[in-house]
Amino acid sequence: MDVRELPLEDRFVEHFEEQGIEQLYPPQVAAVEAGVADDERVVAALPTASGKTLVAQLAMLTADGPALYVVPLRALATEKYETFAALPGVSVGVATGDFDADDESLADDDIVVATCEKVDSAIRNGAGWVESIACVVVDEVHLLDDASRGPTLEVTLAKLQRLRPDQQIVALSATVGNADEVADWLDAELVASTWRPVDLRTGVHDDGAIEFDDGEVRQIDDDRAPTTALVADALAEGGQSLVFVNSRREAQQLAAELASEEFRTAADLAREIDADATTSTGAALATAAEGGVGFHHAGLRAEHRSLVENAFRERELAVLCATPTLAAGVNVPARRVIVRDTERFTGEGYDPLPVLEVHQMFGRAGRPALDPYGEAVLVATGENADRLRERYVGADPEPVESKLAAREPLRTHVLATVAGGFADSREGLQDVLASTFFAHQRDEAELRDLTDEVISYLDATGMLRRDGGLAATDLGRLVSRVYVDPLTGAEVVEAVETAAAMERVTPLTILELVCDTEDMTTQHVRNDEAGRLSEFAMRREGQFTKSISDFAGNYQSWLGTLKTARLLADWADGADAAAIDDRYGVAPGDVHRLAERAEWLLSATAVIAQHLADGAVERDADAGTSAATDGGAGVEGERDYERVIDRIEEIREALVERED
Repeated sequence: MDVRELPLEDRFVEHFEEQGIEQLYPPQVAAVEAGVADDERVVAALPTASGKTLVAQLAMLTADGPALYVVPLRALATEKYETFAALPGVSVGVATGDFDADDESLADDDIVVATCEKVDSAIRNGAGWVESIACVVVDEVHLLDDASRGPTLEVTLAKLQRLRPDQQIVALSATVGNADEVADWLDAELVASTWRPVDLRTGVHDDGAIEFDDGEVRQIDDDRAPTTALVADALAEGGQSLVFVNSRREAQQLAAELASEEFRTAADLAREIDADATTSTGAALATAAEGGVGFHHAGLRAEHRSLVENAFRERELAVLCATPTLAAGVNVPARRVIVRDTERFTGEGYDPLPVLEVHQMFGRAGRPALDPYGEAVLVATGENADRLRERYVGADPEPVESKLAAREPLRTHVLATVAGGFADSREGLQDVLASTFFAHQRDEAELRDLTDEVISYLDATGMLRRDGGLAATDLGRLVSRVYVDPLTGAEVVEAVETAAAMERVTPLTILELVCDTEDMTTQHVRNDEAGRLSEFAMRREGQFTKSISDFAGNYQSWLGTLKTARLLADWADGADAAAIDDRYGVAPGDVHRLAERAEWLLSATAVIAQHLADGAVERDADAGTSAATDGGAGVEGERDYERVIDRIEEIREALVERED
């Protein structure tokens, strides 16, 4: 099918032709025949590089109104924004920032690129632009299976369809084992294909040879370590390599080893990185680049990750060593993908990676128009070669399963559903849940007991009322709007009340308060740090809203909270990345993510504290605890909420300045 046969305006046809897109790939033709350009719902299960982005653009450019492109990662949002912003005459907006903003300016955009969490937040905050969306494209729809993101994705899709039942939905994935089930849930036409513009061979390297799935055996006559030999072999054929390992430490160590081989150099890149490298991580990256090698993981500064990605795309780097997160969507294909590690440490031991995740890595092999083929190679030793081949080569990925039936996501989405006006009774709530992927896969009654437990919890914390139906209290609506877990909301209410009665409130008081919540990620405490942190805690105990004895059952975990709070206090006070790395062993990328999350939680905490200051808390005399209600203040004793609010804002502003 010629691009000129598509129902597109001439400006778009010319744009695609300028990009070299004149004929559609077979999977793209199948998507057109399924109605993707005619407002029909489509699930496109297509391999990486087979044209899913064009399928998405066809849907969005032919939709009867604005379009929404939902991505799982902020990095992917930036990449897609740049792609769509190049479309002539199309206004594109990005929504990945503050969770408590409605971003009404997005109503003027033709396409909005957003994370699922941001869309969920926009719905909670009553953003009018959401209701005008005519077409929703969901990238990486297999993340319905992800325990952290999946529940939000399926509940958000359920709500979007309630806001606009005639909405077109296009779901994309390269690896989903039960695409037909997802299509059935979305009432969509399934387009499934294994066609790729570049042939992909998969195989296992063992004992000096690669045995591919087509039966060919390629001898690797190289006495060096298997991964090094595989990289050298690919380079000899003119191809780059992308190597997946299971940890940041392994990525950096392997990069250093490969760089010593001096396959090629990226001296300009090395100088650019070294010019502003202030930590050991940045220095290690610059050194690796000198040898034509890069590494990529979440500990890198965003600027350095971008430099590495671009340098690899431009073929300045011979090889890139990465953790599996790179396989989640960022566009960095290579001639040969080498999966060195197929197990991940879970805290209790090493577990095999899911087939779906390994296939995501495989999909990065082969660049259209640059590589004549792509190769994905698993590295084995004699004892596990057959096991690896059986598990991953030619195997089907695991079926996607809903993760909604868990207490943590359910309490968040039950509160948001009631607070957002989607349900005002137990029956109405059940009706909303009946439209989720969970209810499509299993009996929705399985959620009933857990939902009742969640409702009881929300009632006990004063976020819901059950007098004749279901209604959110002022606190419940506020907690939903600022996009925190209701458990975090309850924890913050209790801690702010305590802080407001304290004689002295320090930055450490506030930061320990927000770090000791369900929504904060905290840093691991090494054995050599535990003693020093404990001594510090004993000297500063009067600055915490809880007694150290309260953490007797999970003291080690709380030390991680304290370490994170101290780190953020130093960062807010002006310590640079090198000092943070030296004191705490935390990489720049992690520091920025922690600061960004703390900034969000501080903002939410300030709003909750203001709610308390306005007198919306009364003493529950029977239980002897504080319960948030719609009533007036009845808290015993003097509490200076304004002092707490001022301190919160002071720290939040300091973190904002650091990010700027």
